[in-house]
Amino acid sequence: MLELATPNAGDLLREVADLKAQSLRFGTALENLVQGVCFFDGEQRLILSNRRYWEIYNLPPDRLGPGVTLHEVILARIAVGSFPAEEEQPYLAWRVALADQSKPHDSVVELRDGRVIAIHHRPMPDRGWVSTHEDITERRRAEDRIVHLASHDPLTGLGNRALFQARLVEVRAACARAARSWAVLYVDLDDFKAANDTLGHAQGDAVLQLVAERLRRLVRRGDSVARLGGDEFGVLAPDVNGEAEAAQLSGRIVAGLAEPFALGGRSVCIGACVGAALARPDHDASPEQLLRWADMALYQAKADGRSTYRVFRPELETAWRARQDLEHELRAALDRGEFELHYQPLIALPGGEIGGVEALLRWNHPTRGIVPPAEFLPLAEETGLILPIGEWVLRSACRQGAAWSRVRMAVNLSPLQLQAPGLVPLVEAVLAETGLEPGRLELEITETALLRPLAGIVGALDRLRGIGVRVVIDDFGTGYSSLAYLQNLPCDKLKIDRSFVCALGDASVAPDRTGAIVQAIVSLCRAIGVEVNAEGVETAAQEERLRLEGCGEMQGFRFGRPMPASAMSAVLRGEAEPA
Repeated sequence: MLELATPNAGDLLREVADLKAQSLRFGTALENLVQGVCFFDGEQRLILSNRRYWEIYNLPPDRLGPGVTLHEVILARIAVGSFPAEEEQPYLAWRVALADQSKPHDSVVELRDGRVIAIHHRPMPDRGWVSTHEDITERRRAEDRIVHLASHDPLTGLGNRALFQARLVEVRAACARAARSWAVLYVDLDDFKAANDTLGHAQGDAVLQLVAERLRRLVRRGDSVARLGGDEFGVLAPDVNGEAEAAQLSGRIVAGLAEPFALGGRSVCIGACVGAALARPDHDASPEQLLRWADMALYQAKADGRSTYRVFRPELETAWRARQDLEHELRAALDRGEFELHYQPLIALPGGEIGGVEALLRWNHPTRGIVPPAEFLPLAEETGLILPIGEWVLRSACRQGAAWSRVRMAVNLSPLQLQAPGLVPLVEAVLAETGLEPGRLELEITETALLRPLAGIVGALDRLRGIGVRVVIDDFGTGYSSLAYLQNLPCDKLKIDRSFVCALGDASVAPDRTGAIVQAIVSLCRAIGVEVNAEGVETAAQEERLRLEGCGEMQGFRFGRPMPASAMSAVLRGEAEPA
């Protein structure tokens, strides 16, 4: 006869204790999950849930315990508003139908209060299911911020270049389907760099934000604005009826950005140039081509002056290609030795002897011949080529000046050179290398170059004068704050602009007024201990009038045109007269 073993009381107690311990551990783990968890049986009745589940949906767990139906839970959520923004009955039907599915299902729902919940539904063998619910609102917001930052400028909130180009492709396709014209606009601020240096970068950022906000108001509904980088913005105008409307929109932007900005109790004027390219239904221009056309139009607008706009026309492309060719040749000119210096005598008064010479750059192109400085110097400044070219000019002029033992050598500095941090060490190195005495070097800076922030410029000029180099302000009288600059700017000489000198002999200009201006400049220089030069002297009458006013130095065609070093050497030796 078979006897069954009967567990003793100790074994039963241990099993019960183990079950209790496992239940405690399971309950503790369940309650500490960051996800809400709930188990339903095949009758759609709640078996088990954790507190986090009820917290996510703002439900009272003491009123909805085990045994309640899914339908009752959903109704409770609807009562407190913890359900998606759709209608109540469609949502209820969807959720109940989901419970009957025999396959796993994942979904993400956005509740009416804006929270986002990820739900993972997993069926059980008995037609019940377990589901987890996780509040991923912050994660979704972080992901949205990452996506937003990838396509938007963090400073202004505008779209960035990547979004602008993607949007350009979309607009092109939509306008092609609708047979509509549309336009791309490039907007480039006029004086932002100077304002940024003067106000500081924090205030400069505030200016860009103000510009962005104003651009949003200036464009039309349906147009989109992007910040393409730095102080350059782009506008996509999906519906533009021809060139006239593109010009009208460009003009409105130029006029709107010319209005002062109120910033921290001060008025800041910036202004902008705009280049527009029009895409017509009958011309299937690529996005790259349109952007290039807008860039060409912008370049022309900037070349034509501040607060200007231009709409692309085919002739601009011809000018653009010519500029590109010239830039390419200019880059090679220095290596090929195509630059040379000519020298114009500076006549010291009252004796009339040559006290110095001014070095003037010439480009002797192998096929173009002599390229006028006015044609290539602005391009050199714009492209930054003026820095290596200017260094060559400085070194060559100082070397020639050392060979001419008694005269001063005047060398022009561009605004870009003036702002370069290595200017003073460069001058010191060139003087040491060439052997030219510092007192015989005069560095000329245009007054208009001083429209930029003075702080760094004054420091550099002080250091240059400290080693004995003379500082000359050229084109005096053509800027905007001459007297204010003289108060703070270290200089040794002023050069009266040729426009005043030429007017001395012009019958169409009131002689008393022109003479009074020249007389005032000479008197001012004498009072502050600064020498004065009159440039552009061409006639005996002009020379005589300047002598009477007490001008200490003159230059111009009356005393000699710019000439090569060999010709100037002959003049300095007394073997030839200035041509």
